[in-house]
Amino acid sequence: MSTLERDVLSRSELDALVREREAELAELKAQLNEWIEAYDATPKRDASFTTISGRELKPLYTALDRADADDTEAVGLPGFYPFTRGPYATMYRTRLWTMRQFAGFATAEETNERYKYLLDQGQTGLSVAFDFPTLMGYDSDHPRSLGEVGVCGVAISSLADMERLFEGIPLDQVSVSMTINGPAIILFCFYVAAAEKQGVSPEVLRGTVQNDILKEYQAQHAWVFPPEPALRCIVDMLEWCSTHAPKYNPISISGYHIREAGATAAQELAFTLRNGFEYVERAIARGLDVDDFAPRLSFFFDVHSDFFEEIAKLRAARRIWARAMRDTYGAKDPESWRLRTHAQTAGVSLTAQQAENNIVRVAYQAMAAALGGAQSLHTNSMDETLALPTEKSVRIALRTQQILAFESGVTNTIDPLAGSYFLESLTDALEQDAQAIFEEVDALGGVVPGIHQGWFQQQIAGSAMQQQRDIESGRRVVVGVNDFTDGSGDIQIDTLKIDPAVERRQVDAMARMRASRDNQVVTRTLSDLTTACRTDENIVPRILDCARAYCTLYEIRHAMEDVFGAYKEPISF
Repeated sequence: MSTLERDVLSRSELDALVREREAELAELKAQLNEWIEAYDATPKRDASFTTISGRELKPLYTALDRADADDTEAVGLPGFYPFTRGPYATMYRTRLWTMRQFAGFATAEETNERYKYLLDQGQTGLSVAFDFPTLMGYDSDHPRSLGEVGVCGVAISSLADMERLFEGIPLDQVSVSMTINGPAIILFCFYVAAAEKQGVSPEVLRGTVQNDILKEYQAQHAWVFPPEPALRCIVDMLEWCSTHAPKYNPISISGYHIREAGATAAQELAFTLRNGFEYVERAIARGLDVDDFAPRLSFFFDVHSDFFEEIAKLRAARRIWARAMRDTYGAKDPESWRLRTHAQTAGVSLTAQQAENNIVRVAYQAMAAALGGAQSLHTNSMDETLALPTEKSVRIALRTQQILAFESGVTNTIDPLAGSYFLESLTDALEQDAQAIFEEVDALGGVVPGIHQGWFQQQIAGSAMQQQRDIESGRRVVVGVNDFTDGSGDIQIDTLKIDPAVERRQVDAMARMRASRDNQVVTRTLSDLTTACRTDENIVPRILDCARAYCTLYEIRHAMEDVFGAYKEPISF
């Protein structure tokens, strides 16, 4: 019953409706008791009836599980507060999710060829995977990069690399996502400068840079600076983008890596949203108007193998975010309440054994992402647990999304599972779990104190350990790993091999770039950046100056590190 109906009904009419509802529930309860007697008397198969996260599930869900819920307030309609059923009114009937395939390997030139191949195959957005030295802020010719250049992603050490990465790809037409965190502000400036070289202004750039440093301290460990200066860099980007790049998402608040590290669905949901609230609070403390930056905040969630739990998680996330942004942080613009998310199928669920089975896993996970209302999706390739994906496996992963979008029928109606007793109850339960975790974090003093105390790391490690125990004991079946093994796990599939000469080519290219640039300008811009880091000045323009001068990634990192210092993780185990 809607609020309006309650307002116009007389007291006697309302009482009559309440009595009628109570009678219906009483009758249902009696019928349910009869069903339970029959259920209990029937032998059950030997299985664990829990979610992957360990949540005990009832054998049957009915209206009794949501007897106290007000669906008008909690569920609502797509595109309207609290956005449980989707952030947009028409969802996929107007626009399908953006199909991204996370890609990057070897040098910028080789990755550029892969991007053009993916765009030709029908991909609608690019997603950049960087190699490990780049993720940590090291140049390809730094001693610590030895043996790692181009191995797990593309090597980007300066504007010159970024220019080659997007050569022939119009950045005013293609949305680009970049998975980078510790040195994110530097890579973002390389990207902006590369767009300028194409004649594309920041005002028209579309895409996302991950830039979520809190989850790095909690789960992934690709950091550079300590939390406080790292948070300053993020707020600087929020501030700069709100004025200069209003279509670009300067942060993707990421639960994916938290989940991949072993967190439960509820922990992923709660830690991610609480990190998001931390960024909002820091930006407001800077003096930014919440409605100036909040519409450009985006999210990134893992979509694991537990079909219904993952759908419920995305629905609960939208509802929690909308309520907090409106009621806690005072956002007036509905765009600020609207949680938009990229999703990726669960890399941690992929198996080296019977690797072709991963195609099936990814398909079900992708369907959960679509039914959960994601705005962007990456489907993992079957061979990603073995190596960087081949063109063949990437094509299969992309075709998985296209079959889902154009053949399955799931895009024809919006939130088709809404109203399911089980799904709505699970959505409610995940929301309640998240609220309880928020209270625990607040009791620690907030996110940053929790990181310094090692609390997040301990929580994730405990969950990961329990999930591993479940697999090793056989309590949780992983097909081809601890059950249904038939020897086919030894079959080899073709994998991508990175030419060892890649590193030499990249180092030689860097030497040529260093020799051709104006090193007096390099010295001056780096000095100006270090000076700015000691003040309250927004440092994005200073880093842009360094990028345009072809300062390298590590040179810029080092100039900042002179002021900010380097982060060392506390010992908590």
